[in-house]
Amino acid sequence: MPMSYTLQFINLLAALLLLIAFAMLAQRRILSLINLFAWQGALLALSTFVVAWSTAQPHLYYSAGLTLLLKVLLLPWLLHRLIRRLNVKWDVETLINIPTTMLFGIVLVIFAFNLAAPISLMASTIAKSTLGIAMACVLLSFLMMITRSKAVPQVIGFLAMENGLFFAATSATYGMPMVVELGIALDVLVGMVILGIFFFQIRETFDSLDLKHMEKLKEE
Repeated sequence: MPMSYTLQFINLLAALLLLIAFAMLAQRRILSLINLFAWQGALLALSTFVVAWSTAQPHLYYSAGLTLLLKVLLLPWLLHRLIRRLNVKWDVETLINIPTTMLFGIVLVIFAFNLAAPISLMASTIAKSTLGIAMACVLLSFLMMITRSKAVPQVIGFLAMENGLFFAATSATYGMPMVVELGIALDVLVGMVILGIFFFQIRETFDSLDLKHMEKLKEE
C-alpha cells in the first residue's frame, strides 16, 4: 500500500474516533455507551497496527494487541457484567442538556486543533496530522466525565480519555515504551476492580448510582 493511501487510511480512522467521541458524549443509554467504547478501542487498535506496519515499529504490534485484548474484549465484558449485576441500563440524567454539551464539544475540538498545530509541526511521525483529533478525543471524554451524574458513565469517560492519550502518544512519538503501557494496563484493571466494589457499595447504601447522594453525605 503506498504511503499516501496509508496516511489517508490513518486519517479516516482518526476521524471515526472523533465521531465516536461525539457519539459517546450524546449517548444516554449505558449499554450503547459501553459498545461505543469497545468500537473506539477497536479503531485505536487498528490504527496502531497500521502505524506499526507502515513504519516498521515492532513494539506497536504489541501495543495494538494489548489494546485489542484490554479495550475491546476484557473491559467491555467487565462493564457489561457489572451493569447486569447492578441492573443499570439507562443514564437519563446529565448536568447539562445534550445540545449544549455538544456545542461545548465543538468549542473543545476547535481549541484542541489550535493547541496541537504547533506540536504537529515539530513531530516527524506519519500520524502527526491526527494529533489534533487525539487531543480533541481526550477533551471530549473529559467533558463527558464532568457532565454525567452517574458513576458508571464517568468511569467509561475516564477509560475513553485514556484511549485518547494513547492515540496522542502514537501520533506524536510512535507510542510509549512497552513497560509503561503494561503498567498502565495493570493500573486500569486494578482500578476497574476497585470501582466495581465502589459501585456495589454505593448501590447498597443509597439504592442508586447517582453521585449526588455522596454530596449530601458530605454536607451532613
